[in-house]
Amino acid sequence: MAYPHRNRPAARPDPSAPFPRTTAPRAASRTALFSGALAAALTAALLHAPQAAAEPEPESQAPCASDPGAPPKHQMRAEWIASVYNIDWPTEQGQSPEKQQADLVDLYDEAVDNGLNAVFVQIRPTADAFWPSPHEPWSEWLTGEQGGDPGYDPLEFAVEEAHARNLEFHAWYNPYRVAMHDDPGALVEDHPARQNPDWIFEYGGRLYYNPGIPEAREFVIEAMMHSVENYDLDGVHFDDYFYPYPVADLEIPDEDTYAEYGAGFDDIGDWRRDNVDLMVEGMSDAVSAAKPHVKFGISPFGIWRNSSTDPDGSDTNGTQSYDNQYADSRKWVLEGWLDYINPQVYWEIGLPVADYSVLVPWWEEVASGTDTHLYIGQAAYKVGNPGAWQDPNELSSHLDFNKDYPGVHGDVYFSATSLRTNAQEAMEILVADHYSHPALVPVKRDLGGTVPAPPRVSAGEGDGGTVLDIRPGPGEAPAYYAVYAFDGKPRPDQARCGIEDPRAMLGTVRADEDGSATFTAPADSDTTYYVTALHRLHHESRASAPRYLP
Repeated sequence: MAYPHRNRPAARPDPSAPFPRTTAPRAASRTALFSGALAAALTAALLHAPQAAAEPEPESQAPCASDPGAPPKHQMRAEWIASVYNIDWPTEQGQSPEKQQADLVDLYDEAVDNGLNAVFVQIRPTADAFWPSPHEPWSEWLTGEQGGDPGYDPLEFAVEEAHARNLEFHAWYNPYRVAMHDDPGALVEDHPARQNPDWIFEYGGRLYYNPGIPEAREFVIEAMMHSVENYDLDGVHFDDYFYPYPVADLEIPDEDTYAEYGAGFDDIGDWRRDNVDLMVEGMSDAVSAAKPHVKFGISPFGIWRNSSTDPDGSDTNGTQSYDNQYADSRKWVLEGWLDYINPQVYWEIGLPVADYSVLVPWWEEVASGTDTHLYIGQAAYKVGNPGAWQDPNELSSHLDFNKDYPGVHGDVYFSATSLRTNAQEAMEILVADHYSHPALVPVKRDLGGTVPAPPRVSAGEGDGGTVLDIRPGPGEAPAYYAVYAFDGKPRPDQARCGIEDPRAMLGTVRADEDGSATFTAPADSDTTYYVTALHRLHHESRASAPRYLP
């Protein structure tokens, strides 16, 4: 199926219009939700109090004073979970469904413990699928055999378990990589690359779809869109692989393709970049048309171009993705094709050839004035390497630096396994320095969405602490709730300004199918609680009426 190329901002709905909401996941949070007979007994014993009517804020009300010491309330905090070569998950091929599921749950629980609020999970690493796709075979990284049925739907499980922990789920795809080997005969017989051998080329010992062939571009979009259309995704994510990274003394074998399709281009590099642009814009339009609430983002190589090559480039002297992967990532931002850009700034502060403290301001300037959010890709895998990475404080120092650049909306760490191995100490430092309080995912207002009504809340004592029974207000049910706590009795302005400081936030909890939830807070007396409701695009309601437990 071919998708029309339309300007992405025009395809977005009116910001005031509601967005569709899919069914809430079945699973429940391991720390926040009660269920079954215990929940019923607790609910019956709750201390109900009259719920205050929701009223609009008076227009004359003074703005809340900001505390310069407060951490950001909205911040992307994510990790990549890579499946190729079984880097992160599944941890090895051929595991039982139960083992695969348990391993993913462990990674998600560790993400929550590290203060993260999103996961970027690789579900199409090599022109294959982690879901029952009508277009491509089951991934070999699941069972060890391409086309082998893993016995369950890994994508469905991965999405539901992420949402149960209120983690945003971004599906991560590699658009063009077909295989990590160079033998088309080793692919399953019905693989699209075998059925269409003219779509692929071999380069550097690997197989790739040829981005210059229009049918191949349209196919990869259609194959990826099947998962977007059929699963409850929050984001669509590409990494840095478009045309392959160059291999010394080896030319990409697409001269014949250029001769056939390159009319109007005097330079093969410009033609290759246009091929990638067409795929990026086409995927952007397809996602927007199918599910406007799903965000589309790319994590390119951290250097677009050096200023010695292009005056618009960064003051660096490294590999240039514009010239080497034919990825014009700066253009994608300026054209409005992306909801977020997540450059892999995988270098330390002070590195002469590619200085973190040079690249972050450069990317902030690129994203400035656009609707594209900027997240920084962080190289957790490098922690422990010689030089600056021997210092476990390096990652935390990156976030210290980012504080001076408000255009940075968060960070994504590569990868999940590193956060439990070589970067474990570094992440513990970072969490203590920066993630000791929860953060909500940043709001992209150009995606539309509505602000939910304040929830109705009752509170009482239960096993394990204070139990908040939360019910949705009128209108569309929210996706989740945020819970805030203050010492002492209710005080003026807590419900408006107090909740703006995330240090008052205890955490979030996903809503059930009917929009209800139960949150268990520590058993603290003389505490006032407020709850807000949020839709999946993270628009936050006004606070509920206070619930005070003496």
